[in-house]
Amino acid sequence: MSDPELVKLSRDGQLSLSLEEMREIKKYFAAQKREPTDVELEAVAQTWSEHCGHKTFKGVFLTNDGEVCNIFKKYIAAATKKINAPWCFSVFEDNAGIVEFEGDWLLSFKAETHNHPSALEPFGGAVTGVGGVIRDILGAWGDPIANTDILCFGPLDFPDSKLPAGTKRPQYIHDGVISGIQAYGNNMGIPTINGAIYFDESYVGNPLVFCGCLGMLRKKHYVRRTKAGDVALLVGGKTGRDGMHGVTFASVELHEKSEETSRSAVQIGDPIEEEKIKRAMVRVREEGLASGTTDLGGGGLSSAVTETAQRTGGIEVHLDNVRLKYPMSEAWEIWISESQERMLLTVPPQNLERVTKIFESEEVEAVPIGIFNSSGKLRIKYKGAMVADLDLSFMFGSSFVQKTDARFTPKTHVEPAFSQPKDLTHALLKILGMPNVMSKRRVIQKYDHEVKGNTAIKPLHRAGPGDAAVLKPLDDSWKGAVLSNGFNPEYGKISAYWMAASAIDEAIRNNAAVGGRRFAILDNFSWGTPNKPENALALLDACRACYDFGVAFNAPFISGKDSLYNESPMGSIAHTLVISALGISPDVRKCVTMDVKREGNALYLVGETKQELGGSHYYKSMGYLGASVPQVDKEKAPAIVSALTSAIDSGAVRSCHDLSEGGLGVALAESCFAGGLGADVVLPKGMRSDFFLFSESNTRFVVETENEEKLKAAFKGLPLLRLGTVGGKRVRVAAEGKTIVDAGIDELRDAWEGVSK
Repeated sequence: MSDPELVKLSRDGQLSLSLEEMREIKKYFAAQKREPTDVELEAVAQTWSEHCGHKTFKGVFLTNDGEVCNIFKKYIAAATKKINAPWCFSVFEDNAGIVEFEGDWLLSFKAETHNHPSALEPFGGAVTGVGGVIRDILGAWGDPIANTDILCFGPLDFPDSKLPAGTKRPQYIHDGVISGIQAYGNNMGIPTINGAIYFDESYVGNPLVFCGCLGMLRKKHYVRRTKAGDVALLVGGKTGRDGMHGVTFASVELHEKSEETSRSAVQIGDPIEEEKIKRAMVRVREEGLASGTTDLGGGGLSSAVTETAQRTGGIEVHLDNVRLKYPMSEAWEIWISESQERMLLTVPPQNLERVTKIFESEEVEAVPIGIFNSSGKLRIKYKGAMVADLDLSFMFGSSFVQKTDARFTPKTHVEPAFSQPKDLTHALLKILGMPNVMSKRRVIQKYDHEVKGNTAIKPLHRAGPGDAAVLKPLDDSWKGAVLSNGFNPEYGKISAYWMAASAIDEAIRNNAAVGGRRFAILDNFSWGTPNKPENALALLDACRACYDFGVAFNAPFISGKDSLYNESPMGSIAHTLVISALGISPDVRKCVTMDVKREGNALYLVGETKQELGGSHYYKSMGYLGASVPQVDKEKAPAIVSALTSAIDSGAVRSCHDLSEGGLGVALAESCFAGGLGADVVLPKGMRSDFFLFSESNTRFVVETENEEKLKAAFKGLPLLRLGTVGGKRVRVAAEGKTIVDAGIDELRDAWEGVSK
């Protein structure tokens, strides 16, 4: 085939491979002296896809200062390697990251994205996103105990007249995604305990759906010892034509005809089937009957089987054994289908009958589809014919190296010039009612965050928003697991480096605010096409920050995921990095919440406030972006977090709330209306009052104490400012002898809840 014919084959077949990759396939089969089968082409396309192969992260970035190779290894994995935390049990090697918890108990944690499917079919995309990440936990032998979700949408009031052709209304996408998350998590009896919702016009054509799951297992139950002779056992739902080309669809941009060309890439979920699989998997795990497992997610059988076969060196598959929704399915359709609620187990032959009976007792189908061997080959048979005969060394040894042009000079941003408004009460109320600040109670209460009875601190605490969720997962221990997240795409419009640094800082300070420590973090990148140099440079900068601040906070990355090519007819999405943090609490009874507790207690501001309002909600409320994006001090920030932990452990902290969107003004308001008490606060001299009140400088907390001397001792040598006292039913803020904010706590709460007066 000529080069134009190779390009056409890749495009028309939805293989999403470059000309160089198509040439490599052509060369391989020329040496074999035969043409590839459709199954072989599809198998290679799945393995080499951006979604499965992470070609951009593992490739070469061309910058104005030279080449940068393998940014995953150089920055993300390197941070974890340098930290070398002894409590990290398994990182970057399995379906989820795993850390030690209590005794022989482990915690597994993973977050995934399901962006493109949710743009086409919001309910189905979200349902299968949640189901997929739960199976990631099952695929590492964990028992799922909690879900998280972070969602990014276009503004809900975005005018229909401005919607590009083929783009669904943000309100429709929002409602469908939330209903999908509610349906799956609630039906499986897994609490949804942490998350966020963010609105930006860049997400109108391409929403983002981040789904996370936390699991538990004992060390002895973590098994990865698949060997030649073991049986490949497919369990779960039947295989259909849903989810076709899901990973290759995820590796290209959305366009106005995506609904027509890629609708079949959206899978169909069934939480009841997955709940039955979960129960059976736990029994197989407890009896030690399997030698390994993985989930069938992106790429379906193709990815799960071939990646597992790498461990033994080969496999022979019999597709006739696969239970089908549609009997007339072609071999290639069976091989790459992403039908949901399916797992692959590797089982020693002597245990096969027992494992099969366990699944049958839960009314889950379990069928052997192949035998692992050491042939070096992937061989697939169907209806008496050999439909694939591929060298694993070829499938996983592509010589193609993605080269990404990051030669770009970022634009210069400027600070706005304006006078301080006379009425900062109005400014505070306005910010409290902005979509990215205001209450998400209506959404949160759709999710069950109480099921299992282990949730010690919930997403909402009294009338306010919690900083992090805390679980007490073991009956015989008070030790807790603490989940939090951090992200701010608005900062990325100015600096992707400081956006990433701020995301790490926010996830960790949210965790620390309730008493968490010993942080493990996940990185989830959702980016526009890396083919645009400005996007590529931003991605490189964000990864550099991940190394710098992961190391600074001694917080290893244990898992992650990248989702690139998030484009629509409206252009690239905002650079979006979500950092999820998993901490531990030695005793959940000593955890701290964000609501003020008692009249007369002192309020302190922990951390340094700078004139950093670039990307802030204060600037945004006036139509500005700005330039002075919040930065993170690599020396002071970890010291502040450590001091806060000591202060909480000493009993010096009665309440604590981190400062993020809206800065001190919003944090103070939230803590007060959550506790049902007001506060009298005096701002220091030296900075414009509105800037001090709404700066979004990192690593800051509002802390309430009954023992000021003990608190001061904990923060000796670190920035600590006495603000005032708790009391009354109004929040009053004074500066230079004048009252600049005076609002009742009910008024503040109503603004945050979006209650019209």
